Amino acid sequence: MKKYSQLLRLDQPIGYLLLMMPCFWGVLAASNSYQEVSENLYYFLIFAVGSVVMRSAGCVINDLFDKDLDKYVLRTAQRPLASGTISSTEAIIIFILLNLCGLAILLTLNLLAIIIGLISFLLFIVYPLMKRITYWPQFFLGITFNVGCLIGYASIENILNIQIAFLYLAGIFWTLGYDTIYAHQDRSDDLNIGIKSTAILFGEKTKYWVTLFYSFMLLSLFSFGVFNQTNFLFFIGLFFIAMHLYYQIKKLDINDSNGCLKIFKSNQQVGILVVLAILISIL
Repeated sequence: MKKYSQLLRLDQPIGYLLLMMPCFWGVLAASNSYQEVSENLYYFLIFAVGSVVMRSAGCVINDLFDKDLDKYVLRTAQRPLASGTISSTEAIIIFILLNLCGLAILLTLNLLAIIIGLISFLLFIVYPLMKRITYWPQFFLGITFNVGCLIGYASIENILNIQIAFLYLAGIFWTLGYDTIYAHQDRSDDLNIGIKSTAILFGEKTKYWVTLFYSFMLLSLFSFGVFNQTNFLFFIGLFFIAMHLYYQIKKLDINDSNGCLKIFKSNQQVGILVVLAILISIL
């Protein structure tokens, strides 16, 4: 069972937490009171389960595309498909089953949420190929990984509007920052095998670019708060988010792979801080 857990990355919860948090943002953004948050607990549950299922599916399709490349990257060489402990046929069957589970969850939502979810499925398929053709795969990951924010909001409000667009945009900039940091773990190996990333594109200027991305994340969150007419507690919450992001940038050393991984993982706390900022503005 260990090899299947590794294939689905169940031993690395940071991935599905980073996918889950924007879903929660969307649900909370559509809730205007404590009572509405209580009434929407069902959505938190299905998005939590859906995040685990779809993140696992994304890992499987990524490993299928990359199994011949992963062999040459130190961090990924022992993945089940790269090492041959799981066959491509097995992985495809698992991928289909996971997506059927995801579809079953999606079909419990309204039509707008279903349409957005189906579009996001196409993004999940395309994303693993982006690092072969552009130095901006992190941008495509941001578009893909944060779409749960739109689905969560649409599931309740049955519309999309400017405030949720800003919240989604905040997620995209957030992902651009944290995944650029993550990509520095593999920079040398990626250069050798011809894989592209923002880590390679930015190089020694990474701190500048991550600072820019995190600044735009904060600006987007501020704009969400203004357009959503949230109370002052949300903006106090932004201060703590800003402090955490500043800490990441201050500690970042792009030549320290272990340090980059720790900073990347700390973004689960950023996601939770955004959840808390929206939540306290409601309660």
